[in-house]
Amino acid sequence: MSEPVIRFDGVSHRYGDTLALDQVSVAIPAGVMAGLIGPDGVGKSSLLALAAGVRRIQSGNVVALGGDMADRSHRRASQPRIAYMPQGLGRNLYPTLSIVENLDFFGRLFGQGSAERSARIKELLVATGLEPFGDRAAGKLSGGMKQKLGLCTALIHDPDLLVLDEPTTGVDPLSRRQFWDLVDRIRERRPGMSVLVATAYMEEAERFDWLAAMHSGKVIADGSAAALKEKTGQPTLDRAFISLLPEASADAQPVVVPPRPADGAVIAIEADGLTCRFGDFTAVDHVSFKIERGEIFGFLGSNGCGKSTTMKMLTGLQPPTEGEAKLFGKLLDAKDMATRQRVGYMSQSFSLYSELTVRQNLELHAEIFQLPKARAAARIQEMFDRFELGAVADATPEALPLGMRQRLQLAAAILHEPELLILDEPTSGVDPIARDIFWRYLIELSRNDGVTIFLSTHFMDEAERCDRISLMHAGRVLAVGSPDELRKGRQMATLEDAFIAYLEDAGMGTESASFDVAPAFEGTPAKPARFFDPGRLWACCRREATEILRDPLRLAFALLGPLLLLVTFGYGISFDVEHLPFAVFDQDQSAESRQLLEAFQGSRYFDERAPITSSDELDRRMRSGELSLAIEIPPDFGRDLLLGNEPEVGIWVDGAMPFRAETTRGYISGISVSYLVDQYLRTYGTTISPYPVNIETRYRYNQDFKSINAIVPSVIMLMLVLIPAIMTAISVVMEKESGSIANFRSTPVTRLEFLAGKQLPYIAIAFASFLTMLLASVLVFGVPFKGSLLTLLLASLLNVMATTSFGLFISSFTKTQVAAIFATAIIAIVPAVNFAGLLVPVSSLSGGGRLLGLAFPAAWYQPISVGTFTKGLGLPDLWINLVVLGLFAVGFLTAAVISLRKQEA
Repeated sequence: MSEPVIRFDGVSHRYGDTLALDQVSVAIPAGVMAGLIGPDGVGKSSLLALAAGVRRIQSGNVVALGGDMADRSHRRASQPRIAYMPQGLGRNLYPTLSIVENLDFFGRLFGQGSAERSARIKELLVATGLEPFGDRAAGKLSGGMKQKLGLCTALIHDPDLLVLDEPTTGVDPLSRRQFWDLVDRIRERRPGMSVLVATAYMEEAERFDWLAAMHSGKVIADGSAAALKEKTGQPTLDRAFISLLPEASADAQPVVVPPRPADGAVIAIEADGLTCRFGDFTAVDHVSFKIERGEIFGFLGSNGCGKSTTMKMLTGLQPPTEGEAKLFGKLLDAKDMATRQRVGYMSQSFSLYSELTVRQNLELHAEIFQLPKARAAARIQEMFDRFELGAVADATPEALPLGMRQRLQLAAAILHEPELLILDEPTSGVDPIARDIFWRYLIELSRNDGVTIFLSTHFMDEAERCDRISLMHAGRVLAVGSPDELRKGRQMATLEDAFIAYLEDAGMGTESASFDVAPAFEGTPAKPARFFDPGRLWACCRREATEILRDPLRLAFALLGPLLLLVTFGYGISFDVEHLPFAVFDQDQSAESRQLLEAFQGSRYFDERAPITSSDELDRRMRSGELSLAIEIPPDFGRDLLLGNEPEVGIWVDGAMPFRAETTRGYISGISVSYLVDQYLRTYGTTISPYPVNIETRYRYNQDFKSINAIVPSVIMLMLVLIPAIMTAISVVMEKESGSIANFRSTPVTRLEFLAGKQLPYIAIAFASFLTMLLASVLVFGVPFKGSLLTLLLASLLNVMATTSFGLFISSFTKTQVAAIFATAIIAIVPAVNFAGLLVPVSSLSGGGRLLGLAFPAAWYQPISVGTFTKGLGLPDLWINLVVLGLFAVGFLTAAVISLRKQEA
């Protein structure tokens, strides 16, 4: 017997307090199509991630392709032999890249030359029927096409082990069948390739060679589909799996749908020519149907055919472009609260509030639908009893199994007792028992409460339970009728075969009719991954640059954002204290008091306002901020001055802004001294110096003493800290949120290649932004440039390398874009504003403030920016700062490489 391709021995895995895998020991045979079956949350994805080497092993042993996956050298050597396709429609794809560009990127990651890449891409596109759509962006593909493209990216390097995590979840039956036919044909060409798949669809698991059934983190049975059915004595794999579950009892009984009672055929929903267009794209094209009261009406169709859009139009969430919808004979009006009270809606994804408990979510819905308090309390208790939610009333939805979360969503949807219930794929990813329980609730609502149920699904066994179903493709309804009527109309044994026949007649799937079993290009065997490959770095850089160029908003923010902020700060911030509004409370009205006021009136630092007439007015105008300065001259000021009695003058200064107040006090002192000297000259005919020496102030730099000459170079420093760091941090976290980070973890690309490749485009953009700010500083603000331009350019390049490396470091341990933005902004801005010389010179700081400032690049770039502009400094004066900036760039990038994990925890 051949050695298994993967062996798990005593593997356990936890996520916090949740035990995902519990002492799993199982051997996956080599060279077969092996499957892991079970609902969401039983550990399938965790097991696959451990096998592919993208998740760190916590306990136990995992041996894959003949080596220990805990050994870094073996993981590195095996990555070119493993292909991993993560769960989710197109999660490993880049939506702005075209089909060809996605495949080209993956080919480059595996070191393929141009000729080999082109040949493999052409072969895969022909095989999957995607060749006519090679230039279409991945984000604009249907679900089935995304999964085909995801499979192509996994197969481009001819792996020995193909790991597929629920590749067809949420995909229509025809696309699922095409997907597995494609895998079978590829296996014909490469019979030695092992395939390990996780799936929740039992009908597709029937075609696998070997299966392992999982429940609660354990493997409860393994063997072929036939062996599992024989072991349980069940006719289908679906029923066999249910029989294997420990809790299988009354819930394992088949769901029975009683006949619908006759009610005079009251029409609950009527769609007449419903059409919805998004620009030039027609999502729903003149759809018409009628649904009777109490009927369970199923909506089936290919991915992207318009099912969800139609449902949103029937709930008022999406206004139709043409046509009309009626609810119980009344034209649908989304603004009518009475209409909304009659409809309950359950979206495809979980739409309740994860931070609220089960009880709080239901209480919130009761308030939204304006249920009286007594009625709301009774209905909530009824929902607890009916859906068995009482035991988890104080738990948050995140702590609940998927099946129970779906029950909670259904409880919230019917809490206000709607007459119509619209459900968008409500059981996707739910285990068979939970689906059966869910359907019993739906049948009870339909048959006992008379609720009309309109739902979409990709499960054929669920479609069989509907009273009638509608088949939809490309925005149009193909057929409407009961499951028996549709089967008989196509003379097919199963509803799935009838559905696929309708889709094929509508033109879907014909592009995948042929497949050339002979390979179009004989690629070289997988080479061991090199520690550093410039080709992989260039692939990451090229992809990142392409995505940025196709996102005009992100590009504009990164390129023009700093320039706009420079203009804003340049005109909005000034340390020049001029044109201070002042007024005089002159109670003397003498020649001497007027001479004192003339000294203030003739200064460019002060602007006179209307005179003050009383002490109360002085206080009021100072409080309101109308005046920055008030002068109070007492009665007999002139007489006392001439008699040598040293009269006092009250000068009131607004001290709300200490810097401006201190500067104002200096102005006042200077004017007062000048006034006294002038008064002495008038009285005695000669001058006298108030100081023993004559002091004349001369400024060596910035002779005009304009704050803008210091502000603008400092703002350049600030902008080169903030924007590049944030943009770089977001770029990595975006991949974590979208799921495409799995490509980094499952391919040979190293941490340095991945991070440096993402960083280079932002360095280029930030440097281009710096050049625009440099030109604006000279041409718009008129700041003279006196130093070495080459030194400033080199320093700016090193500075943006350091700040973008800092952004990479932040992104290496943050998980969301919001966290990355706040962390980067706060950590970068506080030192840059307070301790880098923007407000106070670094040389004037002491202790922790000085150390904090010098620990960030801003404090080393600020002297270069200001010094080259205003002081005429060059490389001999600033070379130490340049060296330190280079060390920051290397240090932050090294920290990011160390912090970013190649494996998930």
